Amino acid sequence: MNQAILVLNAGSSSIKFGLYTAADSLDLLWRGQVEAIGSAQARLLATQPDGEHIARRLETPDHPTALQHLLAWMEEIMGKRTLSAVGHRVVHGGRQFSTPVRITPGVLQQLDDLTSLAPLHQPHNLLGIKLLAQSYPRLPQVACFDTAFHHNIPEVARLFALPRELTEHGICRYGFHGLSYEYIAETLPAHSGAAADGRVVVAHLGHGVSLCALQHGASIATTMSFSPLDGIPMATRSGALDPSVVFYLQRSMNMSIDEIEQLLNHRAGLLGVSGQSADVRALLESTHPDARLALDLFVYHTVRAVGSLAAALGGLDALVFTAGIGEHAIPIRERICRGCEWLGVQLDAGANARHDVQISRPESPVSAWVIPTDEEQMIARHTWRRINT
Repeated sequence: MNQAILVLNAGSSSIKFGLYTAADSLDLLWRGQVEAIGSAQARLLATQPDGEHIARRLETPDHPTALQHLLAWMEEIMGKRTLSAVGHRVVHGGRQFSTPVRITPGVLQQLDDLTSLAPLHQPHNLLGIKLLAQSYPRLPQVACFDTAFHHNIPEVARLFALPRELTEHGICRYGFHGLSYEYIAETLPAHSGAAADGRVVVAHLGHGVSLCALQHGASIATTMSFSPLDGIPMATRSGALDPSVVFYLQRSMNMSIDEIEQLLNHRAGLLGVSGQSADVRALLESTHPDARLALDLFVYHTVRAVGSLAAALGGLDALVFTAGIGEHAIPIRERICRGCEWLGVQLDAGANARHDVQISRPESPVSAWVIPTDEEQMIARHTWRRINT
């Protein structure tokens, strides 16, 4: 019990982390993040399960400096504990990595080679691995992949209608948010019983948004595909888009590929439609018609996706909400459930308003649930299993 496992989830402007006991129980010791990296608002936030918390202002660090601050702080609070391993969220595992893997120089090179498939995420994910390898070369590190959970979806769900040589080149549907879906798949049986082994749609509604069809706890289809840009309109991402829009932006509006990539990833979605905010909380409070329109669009496409995935499943037994919007936005959950009444979802408005775990009526043919996701816990489990096998 004197050893600990560190979990790192490094993004473009933040590093989320969790510190766990290196034991079967994987008790949470601290959780938090270094946020607003690269800005004057950069700070380290951390909380313990008992509610103790700290907040430290940092001087506009870059990612390496932010990680150094985090590791220095951990040395202060760990006391006699020592790190036994570090687990990392890595967005893309390509076709070669279907399970978590111990990091070696060869594996790291393979992950570097996948950067072109996730250019906005992979470099940040790998930076933490590289920095820790320099500072702690003997410390075991494990990569856990957002794509791995979808690795075995049926071929018809994976393929684009493109020449086969392009598919062989790796252009196919990978799917993302896999660590979140895997956590829900492992957790749902404790709440829903037999329904968890049936036909389930999980709606991961956060800054990034995707939905996944689970059958017997395994992914059979998901809304994100080749990249995290596809699927439902998100906070700042467009979601699914006619490819000809890209041609038009380039040819008729003289936008470069970099400008189009910036537009579709950072200036579209809820932010683009509303012209105000990417935050659902702010849009719900706004009386501006464009804010209302952005939320209407979000709900409309989410309900459409539930219907599409229910078709892939051949029916629906349970609908699960998770991630920031799914766990906290009462009006959004209500509107989505109302839109899915034709599928058999009967909302219990009171349970939804109370944030109960089950928000459908007891007699509802399709049950509806709110289950907080925990990607860091999932990474900790994988890391513990990997270093012990």
